[in-house]
Amino acid sequence: MSGVRSYGDPCGVARGLDIIGERWALLVVRDLLLGPRRFNDLLGGLPGVSPNVLSQRLRQLTEHGVVQRRDLGPPTRVHLYELTEWGRVLEPVLLQFGRWGSQSPQLPQGALGVDSLLLSIKAAFDPARATDLRGVYEFHIDADTYLAEVADNSVQIRRGKAPEPDASLATDIDTLRAVCGHQITMAAALDSGALLLNGDTDAKRRLTDLLLAPFTPAPPPATVVPPGEARWARTPRSW
Repeated sequence: MSGVRSYGDPCGVARGLDIIGERWALLVVRDLLLGPRRFNDLLGGLPGVSPNVLSQRLRQLTEHGVVQRRDLGPPTRVHLYELTEWGRVLEPVLLQFGRWGSQSPQLPQGALGVDSLLLSIKAAFDPARATDLRGVYEFHIDADTYLAEVADNSVQIRRGKAPEPDASLATDIDTLRAVCGHQITMAAALDSGALLLNGDTDAKRRLTDLLLAPFTPAPPPATVVPPGEARWARTPRSW
């Protein structure tokens, strides 16, 4: 790994940044949290990155043992990139970092990707609601399918299908962004046919609550902050 910059500091923080501190590296890890992806899928999900830079980051992360390449072989000859067991340990770090970053007063231009939308569910999930939201759900978003399972005080989300989901949602990413961003209501999306829900009434309600929980504005605080006093508490935003 000659040519890779290093802080030359034995501190764990510095050593971690030696591995994932390069531009795009941590976003590659983010986009692999929900499961393996092909090179072109990663490239399409990271607007602004060049194929050469993405190849370089994947090579570096692979050399460091964070990512591994899996070859499916003939007849598909597809190469998939996925996190190693050590790489998956980064998930709670990224979820917490996303919670922290969502409080930034600066909101860059750009559209939130589907993986980021679904990771917002994991970041905002309240274990106390696990019983109310318990179930297995499918999200069909454009050509991708995701499986969400709420059980044991946690939510697990990954790319894949459920044999018998309690409820499923089918839509496109633009409609999903509009619903989550409160530009249109779920009812309006259903009425237009741009979004479909399948399952019994209670299961569809649980799926909807699970999906929209991270994007529901919190009520305004009851306390009054004196004029001139800084207010740092903000409503959590998706990341």
